[in-house]
Amino acid sequence: MPTPHRPTAAIRIGVSGWRYPPWRGVFYPKELQQRRELEFASRVFPSIELNGSFYSLQRPENYATWHNETPAGFVFSVKAPRFITHIKRLRDIAAPLANFFASGVANLGAKLGPLLWQLPPTMRYDRELLEGFLAALPDDTAAASKLARRHDHRVTGRARLAFGPVRRLRHALEVRHDSFIDPGFIDQLRRHEVALVIADTAGKWPQLGDVTADFIYIRLHGDEELYRSAYIEPVLTLWADRIRAWAEGGEPRGVRRISHEPAPAAGRREVFCYFDNTDKVEAPANARRLMEKLDVAWSAPDRPAPP
Repeated sequence: MPTPHRPTAAIRIGVSGWRYPPWRGVFYPKELQQRRELEFASRVFPSIELNGSFYSLQRPENYATWHNETPAGFVFSVKAPRFITHIKRLRDIAAPLANFFASGVANLGAKLGPLLWQLPPTMRYDRELLEGFLAALPDDTAAASKLARRHDHRVTGRARLAFGPVRRLRHALEVRHDSFIDPGFIDQLRRHEVALVIADTAGKWPQLGDVTADFIYIRLHGDEELYRSAYIEPVLTLWADRIRAWAEGGEPRGVRRISHEPAPAAGRREVFCYFDNTDKVEAPANARRLMEKLDVAWSAPDRPAPP
């Protein structure tokens, strides 16, 4: 079976999630069985943001199935549990962190991309608290496996601890409170090589463009109305220009930054960009159009045909 080409300039455009009833008959062929939706979507996009993991701990067999249904070269971003970010609010999280890394995410293998940590809008910047959290994040799969072994009874009997060959892990942090507009926050992220998520939220929360790692993570939630606005051509062109600049190791003009210090030097950067807009309805079409504007090539000849 031919292997899909990797995206040009290490740019990966995709969507957040893949199982949405309004997509059936619009993005997905009407005849396509629901169980084949990930198989289909992963032949259209080089990456998808896996968000079921945000709401509850998944099982190892789920991750194994998702791995097996997607083609070689495909990458998942994984949204980390809200139990850690929204309920525990980064406090007393030793066991929850271990449980997450023991829950089966290792079964994604080489298809495991960045881990997304989204903080709630009411959570203020606490330098000491955040420092403890960032320091606790494993920076490679060996550290993740060691952490996973500290899991508690919640995943006993269904833990997956072995991550295979040692590979680097990348983390991205999405913040939604104005108190994070602090140069010290950017310094922290850079020291820990954690990417600041560049999030378009129709002005509801800060859109910050500081580059803090050697990769870029973008979430497009809506241009004019949160979770509801489609992205029109001029706006998609604007994002294409920005992504091209970031991917080439530079920084686009007109992007709000917190720190006066320039981004770390880079020849090229990998970019992950996910659409999460208009109750997901417009997301696939917007993502495909942005791929066209950026000449992102993702060919998978084994795309499933409708039965």
